[in-house]
Amino acid sequence: MFVDSHCHLSFPELLGQLPQIREAMAQAQVDRALCICTTLEEFPAVHALATGYDNFWASVGVHPDNEGVTEPTVEDLVTRSHLPKVVAIGETGLDYYQMEERKGGRAVADLEWQRNRFRTHIRAARQVRKPLIIHTRASSADTVRILKEEGEEGGAGSAGGVFHCFTETAEVARAALDLGFHISFSGIVTFKNAQDLRDVAAFVPADRLLIETDSPYLAPVPFRGKTNNPSLVPYVARQIAEVRQTTVEAVAEATSRNFERLFGVPAA
Repeated sequence: MFVDSHCHLSFPELLGQLPQIREAMAQAQVDRALCICTTLEEFPAVHALATGYDNFWASVGVHPDNEGVTEPTVEDLVTRSHLPKVVAIGETGLDYYQMEERKGGRAVADLEWQRNRFRTHIRAARQVRKPLIIHTRASSADTVRILKEEGEEGGAGSAGGVFHCFTETAEVARAALDLGFHISFSGIVTFKNAQDLRDVAAFVPADRLLIETDSPYLAPVPFRGKTNNPSLVPYVARQIAEVRQTTVEAVAEATSRNFERLFGVPAA
């Protein structure tokens, strides 16, 4: 019924609990999940999850915030993208959040390595025609600009993809939609101070909508502050159903069909 379009089951806090998580998923009617890669070093573990379970799939990519890891080439990403059950490139994008605190006082101008890494992912995705999983945080103008510069404007040859764990403004959502991308909402949409985000969730077209946990992070209310896992994605769906004035079943159906179409995954 439900699909978690973005989770990190290879992270230690979840991998060690995988049997219990899978049981909880079954009880919550969460029948599929996309396991997201954040470094090339992590990719074998992510891919093992996808090949080891018939309802998991994998991405390949290096998160924009990760430093001191293997820097991917287009060839690195393309080669791994051809492996069984790898359905997306990413997560990739840009992250300029709290530069002073997290980046040792560096300026946005000092993050050209992030922008170059993002371009590498876009080029790989366009080459293999697999969707991009976009992370953008305090960097939406550059994210949209680079996508356009690399030819991602929704036309022929575009890879497309999803702006995951969306927390930006309605204007950014419209820009992403104009480029042909989907918008995915996480447990943040349930937070008390997230009314602006709920307003965005209300207007995103039904055929561009996805739901996710981004677990082990961002557990939805009433589990906020606890370790998240894919069995909690129905709480995201319920919040979106409320703001869209529709049923949870309708949100589950739409987001599941969108997941299948975007990532080329068979129907459950």
